[in-house]
Amino acid sequence: MSAIKLGSRAIIGEFFKTLDVDASNGWVEPLSMLFTSDQDSETYEWIGQSPAMREWVGGRNAKGFTGNGLTITNKHYEATLDVLLRELRRDKTGQVMVRIRELAMRTNSHWASLLSTLITDGESTNAYDGQFFFDTDHSEGDSGSQDNDITVDISALPVATAGTTTAPSVEEMQQSILKGVAQILSFKDNQGEPMNENGQKFLVMVPVALHYVAMNAITSPRGTGLTEQLPVGLDVTVVSNPRLTWTDKFAVFRMDGSMSPFIRQQETEVVIKAKAEGSEYEFDNDAHQYGVDTWRNVGYGYWQYACLVTMI
Repeated sequence: MSAIKLGSRAIIGEFFKTLDVDASNGWVEPLSMLFTSDQDSETYEWIGQSPAMREWVGGRNAKGFTGNGLTITNKHYEATLDVLLRELRRDKTGQVMVRIRELAMRTNSHWASLLSTLITDGESTNAYDGQFFFDTDHSEGDSGSQDNDITVDISALPVATAGTTTAPSVEEMQQSILKGVAQILSFKDNQGEPMNENGQKFLVMVPVALHYVAMNAITSPRGTGLTEQLPVGLDVTVVSNPRLTWTDKFAVFRMDGSMSPFIRQQETEVVIKAKAEGSEYEFDNDAHQYGVDTWRNVGYGYWQYACLVTMI
């Protein structure tokens, strides 16, 4: 049966079927919180930390929001597929449906694309505190100066096998990951209280070239590795992100906090519209169009749940 006999309703149905079945990038939800929006932009003034418990002396000592925050403006995104009628008429192998499924998969991966841009721009784009998301001198209230953009001199590490910054040994990668996790665990909030003392789940995001050694680093018991040094109960996951262009660095994120390193903002759900059978577009162009669009955007959340590690 040619695709033209299926009609636009069947094609749109296939799009949404794939959209629901196709799993989006597994790291998107653990690293970002989703907020709905009903206007042009949303301002998140509450980003900051809640007050710590204190002895009741002289009545309550109420604390409001910190005054730090950020505004995320919704943007309109689209993707449109043009299909000639002759392609629909001659398609007996399901190639048009393949392209529709690919359109759905690309729609699902859009969040990963937006968040990957935030990650790669983190050393030059401000977070809610006015500092770059990955920076060496974050400071809020009584936190003191804090660094979530660290370097690790792998040549100085106590390991048996030496590698390079772009091809580290398993032991060097183990120690570098450990230092990133330890850095996150050391962060304090604006009242000088430990920010991540209950942190147990961490995600290590690496470029594809470092995926193999990073996977070995979290599973290998050799040397002075992670499996021997991380506190009991700590869970470390590795994911590779082919959108990263790094060669000698990776990022560590906390996954189990009350907030997240990033914010996803959604004004409208994904919709698909068609200029199909009986349309003026079909008459003028002997073709159909299927267009996907949505209003959304992303922004930085807690920099305290993230650490960029550069091997030197």
